[in-house]
Amino acid sequence: MTVSMTISPAVAKVLQAFLRDPDEPQYGFTLMTDTGLASGSLYPILGRLKKNGWITASTEDIDPRVEGRPARRYYTLTSDGLIAARLEMAAASELLRPPGWFPARPQVEGH
Repeated sequence: MTVSMTISPAVAKVLQAFLRDPDEPQYGFTLMTDTGLASGSLYPILGRLKKNGWITASTEDIDPRVEGRPARRYYTLTSDGLIAARLEMAAASELLRPPGWFPARPQVEGH
């Protein structure tokens, strides 16, 4: 079960990064690069998304001595999180539209 949460501009950036490829697990450093957020902003957001059931987290299964680096933590949207993220981003998009804005009508050939 997912929980509703406040979507700040920083949270929206993180959700947009996940929605670019919803099936692809995301790595923290890549999310920082994609969103422009510092780790001190990003990781609390990831924690809230995880607590609210929007994402899951898993640690890569490697031997750090062999790889020469610590295991990475990957974050993946849950199916409920994907739905919630899409709904929240659509709502945010709607709020940002100027009053009276309507999409252009498609042009029909011959009319």
